Parts: sequence; structure tokens; C-alpha cells
Amino acid sequence: MKFQFGFDGVKHTDLAPLKIQHTDADTPFLLTKHLQAIFSKLPTYQPIVVICVGTDRSTGDSLGPLVGTHLNRIASLRNLHLFGTLDEPVHAMNLSETVANIQQQFENPFIVAVDACLGQVSSVGCIQVADGPLKPGAGVNKDLPPVGDIHVTGIVNVGGFMEYFVLQNTRLSLVMNMAHIIGDALHSALRRTQAYTPNATTVLKFD
Repeated sequence: MKFQFGFDGVKHTDLAPLKIQHTDADTPFLLTKHLQAIFSKLPTYQPIVVICVGTDRSTGDSLGPLVGTHLNRIASLRNLHLFGTLDEPVHAMNLSETVANIQQQFENPFIVAVDACLGQVSSVGCIQVADGPLKPGAGVNKDLPPVGDIHVTGIVNVGGFMEYFVLQNTRLSLVMNMAHIIGDALHSALRRTQAYTPNATTVLKFD
């Protein structure tokens, strides 16, 4: 779970950050369009890795695994590699190992990090897309490595006080609705991007 945007000072895209309420009627279209604009700038051979961070042991922090599970069920896309589902979550205990394995397995992967986020009352329910890595665990005082060339976050509840307790008492319906929107948008953006590009083979690393 992430509390504030992490940023490494390196621009990976030229697009301004996106912040949009998940209940707005045009959110699926705008989120898909924004992600498609990012993916369309990548070389066709560059592997795209989606890391969905979180745990099913906490309602608020289950956004990432729910996105991963939803995306895993609907996605059949070339050059897409998914880490983090309800069955095999990526969380505080295995995040560093997962990132190391990805860097070892793929040549110059473009990493999309997905995670839950706490924020202001007026922002609860918003989905955000921004450049640079997110800093998982910052909201609950965990020291975890930054991850992602871009990050997609969903603000699931209010931050600033007793964050662990707040995450445990987050509404599941909100988290699931946001997860479906994010998963569908990622799938649609990747599918549309690939429809306009020739087939390419993912570049793997070989010892």
C-alpha cells in the first residue's frame, strides 16, 4: 500500500499525471486512453510487466491483487507479463525478490506498478496514473524498494491517522469496483496498442 507518490526524478513519459474519480461515467474511456498513449510510445519488442502490489489479508490493500486476478482472467496479450494476484500476491515479504527476478528475466522491461493508496477525504475513490515508481508500504511505515516506470494507484480510504486500521476497515465494494476499472483499462489499452503495432518477440535475458 502506498501513501504518497514516489518519484525518481526521471521522466518516463511526457504525459501529465491523471487523477479521476472512478464513478465518473467517462473514467473507463479516459483511463484507457491515457494508458494507451503511454504504451504506444514503447518499442514493440519491449516487455511490459505489470506488478500488482498488495495482500488479500487486508481489504484496503487488496486492490493490487484484485487487479492482477481480474487482468489474469481476461488478458491474453503478447508481451504482457503479470505479477501479483490473489493466489500469488506480491507484498512486503517478497517484493524485493520479485523485482530482482523480473530484472533478471527480462531485458529492459517497462514496469507498471499497481497499488492501493490513502489520501484526502475528497480524493477517496480516485484512480491516479503518474510517472516514476511508487513507494509501497510508505503509508504503514514499511521500508520497501520503489517499483515501476509508471504507477497506477487507487485511493481507497483516508490517510494520516491509524493507516493500518483504516486499511482493515475499507469497503470491499469500493476496492473491487476500482480494481475492475483499472484491470479493464490496462487490458483495453494494451490490446488497442497491439492492434496498431506489428508482432514482436519479448526480449529475454540469457546467461
